[in-house]
Amino acid sequence: MIIPAIEITKLGKSFGSGRKRNQALHDLTLTIAQGEVFGFLGPNGAGKSTTIKLLLRFLKPDSGSLCILGKTVGQEEFRHRIGYLSEFPFFYDHLTARETLLLSGRLSSMPRQAIDQRMPMLLERMDLTEAADRRVGGFSKGMKQRLGMANALIHDPEVLIFDEPMSGLDPVGRHQIKGLIAELKQEGKTIFFSSHILSDIEALCDRIGVINKGVLLYSGGLGDFLDAGGGLEERFVSVIEEANHAGA
Repeated sequence: MIIPAIEITKLGKSFGSGRKRNQALHDLTLTIAQGEVFGFLGPNGAGKSTTIKLLLRFLKPDSGSLCILGKTVGQEEFRHRIGYLSEFPFFYDHLTARETLLLSGRLSSMPRQAIDQRMPMLLERMDLTEAADRRVGGFSKGMKQRLGMANALIHDPEVLIFDEPMSGLDPVGRHQIKGLIAELKQEGKTIFFSSHILSDIEALCDRIGVINKGVLLYSGGLGDFLDAGGGLEERFVSVIEEANHAGA
């Protein structure tokens, strides 16, 4: 039996207290197979980033369970097997790009020799070779996003979790990241990412999940989602509007 890369079961999370309590996730259940690219779609405030933060143990769930490669989040160690890129990557501004990747590699228990072998390839792939010895505090938003991708990949993880990976990138940067995700898929990596850029979802994903107001509206093949007619944007908007109308 092949273990799913990510398994989320009846996940619930709320914020606030009393009457002002906001239910961010309602019994969310998702399974992502090893080696697939899964796109997580939803409008602002739908629960996408909350789900990712729960997977990474940045938040604790109110109910339900999460597993990554068969390891229960919060109970078993698994972080060395995943790579994460946030929508707004944070770095120590006084470090250079090279020092940032070295620090991340060492925190992932990589031998120095392995870091030194892998780092040049990632810097070149992310078009950061010439900026490798510049302080990160002087980087543009796009450069930080590309460094964040290199940072997520330095320890060669099996599962990659990206929150809006194209955020702040120009068309050239987006093309680089899309090409990299396609390469990672060919290598057999599992990629779970949220995005508002539906054309990227359509180009890259095997399956998708659509979430709205903390409720999963669809999980399955992209082709099956589009079978109802129209392009991805049209179909996505229709599903969200239908759910909002039903809940009004």
